[in-house]
Amino acid sequence: MKYLIIILSITLGSFFTANAQDSNRADSTDNESLSLITNSPEEGFQVAIQLARKGVTSTQPDKEVLFMLRDVYSKDPDALIASSQVIAIHFQTVAAANNYWRKHSEEKQQ
Repeated sequence: MKYLIIILSITLGSFFTANAQDSNRADSTDNESLSLITNSPEEGFQVAIQLARKGVTSTQPDKEVLFMLRDVYSKDPDALIASSQVIAIHFQTVAAANNYWRKHSEEKQQ
């Protein structure tokens, strides 16, 4: 359970700094809806990051705890790799969704 919390919190922490601007960004993304459909792979990657962050904040909504754990996981190579894996899995999901929709969109046009 300890590693699950660390792995989940690393995703959020890697994209935050401890300043107020990033805290405001976290609050603003909590209520945004996400679409898996994107215009480019770069946008898809950003959606993957947002999905990972939403998973973290759903699992651990206490931002003080998340920031407190940051010092632990930021120095743990296994936790950093796990964070990258979470984002990669979400990116695969976004890519699959986009290929599916593009394929069906092309079929409708024909």
